[in-house]
Amino acid sequence: MVPYFQANPGISAAEAASELGVTTKQLMTDLNQLWMCGLPGYGPGDLIDLSFSEESIEVTFSAGIDRPLRLTATEATALLVALRSIADLPGMVDPSAAHSAIAKIESAISGREFTGPVVPAPVEAPAVSTVRSALERDHALRLVYYSASRDVVSERVVDPIRIVLVDNNSYLQAWCRQAEGVRLFRLDRIEEATELDEPARPPAEAAADETSALDLFVDGPAVPLARLLIRADYGWVLEQYPMHKVTTHPDGGIEATMRFATLDWMARLLLGFGSGVTVLGPPELVTAVRDRSGAALSAYSALAADAGSAAVFPLNGLEEVGPA
Repeated sequence: MVPYFQANPGISAAEAASELGVTTKQLMTDLNQLWMCGLPGYGPGDLIDLSFSEESIEVTFSAGIDRPLRLTATEATALLVALRSIADLPGMVDPSAAHSAIAKIESAISGREFTGPVVPAPVEAPAVSTVRSALERDHALRLVYYSASRDVVSERVVDPIRIVLVDNNSYLQAWCRQAEGVRLFRLDRIEEATELDEPARPPAEAAADETSALDLFVDGPAVPLARLLIRADYGWVLEQYPMHKVTTHPDGGIEATMRFATLDWMARLLLGFGSGVTVLGPPELVTAVRDRSGAALSAYSALAADAGSAAVFPLNGLEEVGPA
């Protein structure tokens, strides 16, 4: 845009919009955003400066952008990879806009206009489209949300703040009126979203704090704490789950702690580690894991008895031998 307006000083917004293939409203929005671009440091003397209205547009400081950008093959490839990655994440960008940009960059790289079949942009989930609309219009939302940590579906009203990327998943960061705090809602777990006809009103300090609630697992004292003994060859679980190492034993075993929301969910998780992780506490979690292990072993024993053969079934450090 900068080289274009330098080559056409004083052009009207309507004429420029027509030549650039956008609406006048979109052009004025882009010009307002252009004010925030410039050189590293981004102080008043580094930012692009321009004078514009619907009657006349003129660049007064170009920050060195005096000719159209030319990407190297490496730069264009990196940009395409980044665009495709973002386009595949729910809610991060408008998928139609992202795929349009991808097509234009690919055409620029090849040096000719693409004439093959057009691959349609992926259809965005209705709930995700509603979330993006509410953010753009600054409206509150009613969500039906599945919480994986508690294995429950709940309904709540939230005040959207922004969409963020955490651990390669996109989340809505919002003020939850029910919890009276900032929460993250993973976009692919929002089952329904309804945009309300009322303005979003998150507390000013919550909206201003961009890092608020970005820790997916808050180590709050009100949340139950599991004490675990992790076998040396299972140390990888510390990198995959929100655990805190307490001490390391001479044999390489690791004692660690982990907060959990519901007993049932935590017991299922621990059973999946087999004998690699032993539960040390709390007592109710030890009981839950033991009961589930016993029920599973009984089911296997019944199957072995029906088959009339002996079998050994290890499960979470336990062994049971089926009848001969």
